Amino acid sequence: MPVLDVFNSNAFSMVSLTDSINKIPFMPGRIGKLGLFREQGVATTSILIEEKEGSLTLVETTARGAPAVQNAHNKRRARSLTVPHIALEDTILADEVQNLRAFGSDSQLEGVQQVMNDRLEDMARKLDATLEHLRIGAIKGQILDADGTTVLYDLFQEFGVTQQTEVDFDLDAATPTAGAVKKKCHDVKRKIEDELGATPYDHIHAICGSAFFDDLVVHSEVSTAYDRYLDGLFLREGQARGSFEYAGIVFEEYRGRVGTVDFTDTNKAHFFPVGVPSLFRQYNAPADFVETVNTIGLPRYAKQAPDTQFGRWVALHAQSNPLPICTRPRVLMKGKRT
Repeated sequence: MPVLDVFNSNAFSMVSLTDSINKIPFMPGRIGKLGLFREQGVATTSILIEEKEGSLTLVETTARGAPAVQNAHNKRRARSLTVPHIALEDTILADEVQNLRAFGSDSQLEGVQQVMNDRLEDMARKLDATLEHLRIGAIKGQILDADGTTVLYDLFQEFGVTQQTEVDFDLDAATPTAGAVKKKCHDVKRKIEDELGATPYDHIHAICGSAFFDDLVVHSEVSTAYDRYLDGLFLREGQARGSFEYAGIVFEEYRGRVGTVDFTDTNKAHFFPVGVPSLFRQYNAPADFVETVNTIGLPRYAKQAPDTQFGRWVALHAQSNPLPICTRPRVLMKGKRT
């Protein structure tokens, strides 16, 4: 049997390869591990988000018998967002699988499957790293392309709102005012809670750049309180790339960089509430394959196509079509080191 004939096996069908690439564990990304995003497959390449703007106002007093104040109805708006398309391709040459078999096996198919699985795993890691970058953008309110500068979606513009004023934590102050950092934290919490209204949440989380985090944990106000709380553990072990809670906010140093693209600014912190129902959503659109048209989207897809002319190679294609968003971007706040 010619080496490349094995790719005619059902083991390398679109369904089998898609199933394989979706079984590969999600590895990179702290945001993915936080479990913030509720994933949902959709059957279209765009999504329509309907917003019902709830309003709470005080009712003015009127004289008895006078006309009552008219109740204001909630406004409804809808907006359409196109789901990003992320695709990777690779080529497996005939020479790469020539005379190949799995260790301890006489089956050539098993050996070729291992080559295919290795390629799928490598491609899945790159897709997952890209997804993490998109999710970070949703947390910051601005989803960027792979270059780290091209804006795919500015969620504040899309939802017709403005981001709240950036909070200056002034962490490099030579003579900081007592309780200044705690007051900044309370300010962040109050503004987020005001935006949430009656919606419940678990806690406020902050992903921090390294410079912001380092200056925060050595700040006289914070280090004293934290040292007292943990009975010296803070000074003995340090907090590099750790996390801790202060003034009702969980601060965490975030590590995110691929190539030359930094996922966060070293001098910034991004605040968001955790545990809010449907606050962070991720929509997965179907692949642009004939057999997946109008089907419910999956996290990843994979497919292979042999060289039909000379049979010298097999092209491998993997793709993902995710759109992670924050449905209430006004709750996303930003802080700066100084």
